[in-house]
Parts: sequence; structure tokens; C-alpha cells
Amino acid sequence: MALQGVNLPLAFTGQEAIWQKVFQEKFNMSMSDLDDFFGGPAFLAWSRMGNLHGWGGPLPQSWFDKQLILQKKILARMYELGMTPVLPAFSGNVPAALKYIFPSAKITRLGNWFSVKNDLKWCCTYLLDATDPLFIEIGKAFIEKQLQEYGRTGHIYNCDTFDENTPPIDDPEYISSLGAATFKGMQSGDDDAVWLMQGWLFSYDPFWRPPQMKALLHSVPLGKLVVLDLFAEVKPIWVTSEQFYGVPYIWKVGVGMSMEGIEQNPIVYDLMSEMAFQQKKIDVKAWVDMYSTRRYGKSLPLIQEGWNVLYHTIYNCTDGAYDKNRDVIVAFPDVDPSLISVQYDQSHHYYRPSGTVIKEITDPFDRPHLWYSTSEVIYALELFITIGDELSRSKTYRYDLVDLTRQVLAKYANELFFKVIEAYKSHDVHGMTLLSQRFLDLVEDLDTLLACHDGFLLGPWLESAKQLAQNEEQERQFEWNARTQITMWFDNTKEEASLLRDYGNKYWSGLLHDYYGPRAAIYFKYLRESLERGEDFKLIEWRREWIKLTNEWQKSRNTFPVESKGDALNTSRWLFNKYLNLTNTETKLIEVQR
Repeated sequence: MALQGVNLPLAFTGQEAIWQKVFQEKFNMSMSDLDDFFGGPAFLAWSRMGNLHGWGGPLPQSWFDKQLILQKKILARMYELGMTPVLPAFSGNVPAALKYIFPSAKITRLGNWFSVKNDLKWCCTYLLDATDPLFIEIGKAFIEKQLQEYGRTGHIYNCDTFDENTPPIDDPEYISSLGAATFKGMQSGDDDAVWLMQGWLFSYDPFWRPPQMKALLHSVPLGKLVVLDLFAEVKPIWVTSEQFYGVPYIWKVGVGMSMEGIEQNPIVYDLMSEMAFQQKKIDVKAWVDMYSTRRYGKSLPLIQEGWNVLYHTIYNCTDGAYDKNRDVIVAFPDVDPSLISVQYDQSHHYYRPSGTVIKEITDPFDRPHLWYSTSEVIYALELFITIGDELSRSKTYRYDLVDLTRQVLAKYANELFFKVIEAYKSHDVHGMTLLSQRFLDLVEDLDTLLACHDGFLLGPWLESAKQLAQNEEQERQFEWNARTQITMWFDNTKEEASLLRDYGNKYWSGLLHDYYGPRAAIYFKYLRESLERGEDFKLIEWRREWIKLTNEWQKSRNTFPVESKGDALNTSRWLFNKYLNLTNTETKLIEVQR
């Protein structure tokens, strides 16, 4: 991070240990009071924001202790490298027990956040009003405890009281008082405190009209608040808010990256990190040409041409869509097939839906998104494969080859799925069976491809979680956390899936073979039975079975490889010839089954 120019990193690790000390030492809470407050290891981000409580927990004492030790090591290294760590501040999110200890405090129970049945066991957290005197007292205690434990501070604190939590009233004076009190909670513990706030709330919540935005932003002295315009690549708020009404923001006082997930698309992070050192507009074409040389250690025209194609296609989404990785394999539609309509126009290599519409769906983001010409990207893949013998010793090349092959075949799988639906709606049992089996074969083949590189394995994710455990009970808990976060999390019933399913969309070897493939097979089974019996699709039965599959997979303990196996180049060549080469009769299957 330091070598890439990052000098203002978030440093949130271990904050639960600080909260434990504050609430127990200063506010007379027991550990049982806090067990229901903190989320599990894989869900701390959401419990910290006040979206949920208790889910995946309780945290064992060893977790608090080891995370605090780790945080101190992280901070020491950040300071050594000249960074300014951003520490957390009090946002108003409090344990339920606080309202009994302080019955006169202004504590509100928030509304439901993605819980299926408004289950109070997990949802509807408690928020202490920033105008209550207790707010500043807790905020001060939290800052002071961090200073005591860490020995120093960079004076910049993150706090997002209203991130996915709408204030109770929209009176600008009230909003201003909330903002001022929130900052006072930081400043009372550190005279030099600066508030770093996400701008996400302004992107999605219609509550924040200009008067309310101004009230919040101007409630803090100028220079003491910095806003992260973290959704600016899709919906830049600085454009519609007169540059945050004069308040400093990232993109004005610096550049920043605010990705929700990492370990993908390295070219994006490479270019973004370099922007801080550029004073003139970058010639992206020239930069991309040089990128491939730096990344692989060789300057080769074919690979440069391949990257130039990707720059103009995959890395050129200008339609404003923000949730691009919702491919059918990793985000399978939970919908009756009769509600999916498919219209086709012909692409160079296979048919691409131009008007795919899912009319009614539990999750509105399940529709696959395609913003580029598939034939052009297939051509880029051909170039990557053609030059492969000269680059196959490069691990970064093998990563990019696997990733690009995965991308192409994931879009191909979308088309296969819609051809399955078309065959189903045409009452073509044979065609539907043939195409659905080809889809399942493709999932297995993709799993084989992903196994060729360490960067696409499920095993390291699960093993790293288990390694944090002190005993078998913790190991089971931590592994359940890891498995649940990448499949379906938060509450579900036997017939109603959580809205937070397929959150990560992970193309990981092991996950495709063990979970995504079997889930798709269940859906296809009910499609076939519907046609063979002349009955409607049994949506409830499908849901029961795939939800049961998910919950059982989350509790299972089977292990997965932590090291890659197989030859990435040979596997990519084999899959290209099998699925994308038009001289292959099997490749034409998707076309003839019209």
C-alpha cells in the first residue's frame, strides 16, 4: 500500500476489543450484554454499521485479545511507513443493555435491515441520539481508550451514523445538531480530531435533499470534515451538490479507492494508485501498453493488442450500471421460469440476449449485465492464448488468462441458461435436458480452470478462517462464518431465502463444484419434472431444496485444496476449443437448439 502511494488507510481492526473495555469499564456492562451486540468474524463490517447484531457470534475472548494485538502491529507499521491511519469513532450504535442501564437516554430501535421476518434476534439495532449527553460521553471514552491502548493517533476518525440509517425527522436544524454532536464526541477525546465520513448515504437515500445535506455538512467547522465520494465512478455526488457545498472531499483534496471487494481487476488498482503521481491527463492507451510489459516482463505486440481490446470493452462500461457481476452461475435466479422472457440478436460467436427481462424476482440484481461485445472479448482471449507459450512462466499472466477465460465462459453460461429457459417454454424436454447438462458441464469445467491458479481457490478462504480458532468449537464457528458470508447470510426460512444471498459472487474452485453446480442442478431437475408431468414449475419445492442445500453446505466441514493444480494455458486452450471454437460441432449446440 505504501509503495502505491496510499497514505490514509482505514485501521479498523481490533475495535471490538476497545468497545469491550469501554462498555465494561465505563458503563457497567457484562460480557453477556455484549455477546448479542457484536457480529461474528465475517460480519463485523455490518455490525459496526448498526445493520445487524449478534449474527455469526458471539465472539470468543481470544478473538478480542488477538485482534487487539494485531491492530497494534498494523498501526506501528503504518506509522513507520509514514501513513496516517484512520481510526473508528462512535456513531451511536449501542448494545441493547444500554437502554436498561440508562432508561432516560434517547435510544431508538432502528427498522429492519434485510431480515426476512423482522427477526429481532438479528435485526433492528439500537441507536443513541447524538443530542443525548450520553452520546458525547461514550464518544469521548472510546477515543480516549484508543489513545491509551495505541499510544498515538493520526487525528482522523471515521464515523457513519446515517449510513443506511435514516434520521427520524428531516428538520435541517435537527440534522445540524446531530452532526455537531457527532463531531463533539470525537473532539472531546481529541482536540485535533477530523471527521472522515462516507458519502454513500447521499447516493441512495432520497432523504438527503439539499437542505438536509447542507445542514449535516455545515454542522462541523470547515476543515474538520472530509467526505468520501465513494460511489463517484457511477454516481458522483460532488457534481450535483456544488462540490459538497464547499466541504473538502476525496477527489478534491486527494484521490482514493473505496472498493467493497478486492483481489480482482489488478489493472484498475494499478492505474488508480498511479493517478496521485500524475499531473497531466494520462494517455490510457499508452499506459495500458506499458502495463502489460511491466506486468509480464516482456513487450509483446499480441498481448498489448489483447489488453487494448479489453480496455475498450470490459473496462469501458459507461452505462451507469454498478452491479456488473451477477452472472447466472454465481447469482442463480430464484424465480419461476415462466416469468423470464428472452429475446435474441445474433452475435459473432453465440447469441446474446438483447431484451432479457426478469419480470418478478426476489432480488432485483439477479439479471446478468452485458455492456460489451462478446465477440471482441473472445478475440482478446484468442490473443492471450496465442501468445501463451512465451508468457506461461509468468504467474501474473496465468492469473489474467484464467480470469479472462472465466469472464468469457461466464457470459457463455448466461446464454446457455436462457436457452434452457427457451427450450422449457417451448416444451422441448430433450433440448432442455441437453442444454441444462451442458450448463452443468460448463460449471465443472470452470471449476477445473479456476483450480489452475492460487488466486481462484476456495480452500485458502476457509483455512485462513479456521487458523484463527483456539479450539474445535471456534473452528466450526469461524468456518461457518466464512462459508455463510460467500453463499447466503442473514436469516432465512425453509421456503424463503435471505435477500443477502450470493453477496460475494465468488468464482472460486471448489465453490462451483460443491455449491453453485448442485444448486443449478436442482433448478433444472424441477424444470424437467414440470415438462414431463405437464405441471407448473414447483417454485416452493425448488426453494425448499436449494435453501436446504445452502444451510447444509454452510455447516459442512469438507476441506478444499489450498494450492493450485493443473496447467492454466492448456486448460484455457481446451475450454476455448470446446465452447468457443465454431468449427467444433458441440459449440454450435447453443445455436441449433433455437
